Amino acid sequence: MGDREFEEYVADLCRRDGCTEVRRVGGANDLGADVMGRLPDGRKIVVQCKRYAKHRTVGSPDLQKFNGTARSEHGADVPLFVASCKFTKQARAFAARHDLVVVDVDLLGFWNSGTALTALLDLDIGRSGTNRRMAPG
Repeated sequence: MGDREFEEYVADLCRRDGCTEVRRVGGANDLGADVMGRLPDGRKIVVQCKRYAKHRTVGSPDLQKFNGTARSEHGADVPLFVASCKFTKQARAFAARHDLVVVDVDLLGFWNSGTALTALLDLDIGRSGTNRRMAPG
């Protein structure tokens, strides 16, 4: 799966879970937004997608860049960062401090298997990616 296909995959998961106005916007000069739409309750969601090999990690600098544009440039009510790998401890801490939602490879598996996006939004970001078993919601 290429980068664009991964973005479409995430957009399709959003649609499946009742999001509206979902569109893939990623590409050159996207300012960190790969997918945009509205959650079922009307809040604007802006998604950054990173398709990395499972052995890689997403670090704090990637989240810092996304945090700098998600709300100010794109007007996100809910900034969501989806990765096909794990987030570093520092990245998860940054996300928790700045109210960013992070979905790592494990949570992506739950999402893909039917867990609703709205259930993922309420998870404790500080615990995400720690390899602790989490029951699907």
